[in-house]
Amino acid sequence: MADEQNPATATDAVTRKRPKPGERRIQILQALAAMLELPGAERVTTAALAARLGVSEAALYRHFASKAQMFEGLIDFIETSIFSLLNQITEGPHSTQDKLRRMLTVLLQFAERNPGMVRVMVGDALVFENDRLQQRMNLFFDKVEAGLRQVLREATADSSTPTIDAQVKASLALSFVLGRLQRFARSGYKRSPLEHLDASLAVIL
Repeated sequence: MADEQNPATATDAVTRKRPKPGERRIQILQALAAMLELPGAERVTTAALAARLGVSEAALYRHFASKAQMFEGLIDFIETSIFSLLNQITEGPHSTQDKLRRMLTVLLQFAERNPGMVRVMVGDALVFENDRLQQRMNLFFDKVEAGLRQVLREATADSSTPTIDAQVKASLALSFVLGRLQRFARSGYKRSPLEHLDASLAVIL
C-alpha cells in the first residue's frame, strides 16, 4: 500500500528522535525547573516528574542517581550562571557603586528569568530534600556576600574600621536581595524582584 511505511525508515525515525548523550539530563532538569514554577510545587516527586516527561521513574535514575542529584544539577546551573557574571563585574573597570548596583541587579534579573530556580535559591524546594542541598545554597550566598565585601573594601579603605564597614554593607545588600527573592516566590511570581529597583538601590547603596 502507498501509505505503508518502510520498516527501515520507521527505525531511522525512532533513532533520530532518541536524545543525544547528555540531552536527556538537560530535559530532566528543565522539566524539574518548570514544575517548580507551578503554585504549590515546593515538593516535586520523581513520579510526577517522570509523568511530565512521559518516561518511567527508572528512566530518570539512569541519568541521575537520586532526586538530590537532580537538584544539584539545578544548583550547578545557578552557580555557573551567576558567578560567571559576578566575576566579570568585579574584575571590570567600573566604580564601586556601579559594581554593587550591577551585582545586585544580576542576581535579581536571574531570578525573574528563572522563577523555578528561585524556589531552590530560597530553600522552599529543598525543605524535604537532602540537608546538603540547603547547605550548598547557604554556601552560594556566603560566596555572593564575600564578593560584595571584596568590592566594598575598595570604598571603605579610608575608614577606621574598613572590614566591619564592608561586612555591614554587604550583609545589608544581600538581605535586600534575599527579601526580594522571598517576596517573588511568596507572591506566586507576581511581584517582580526588579520592582522599583533603581529607587531601592539608591536608598541601599
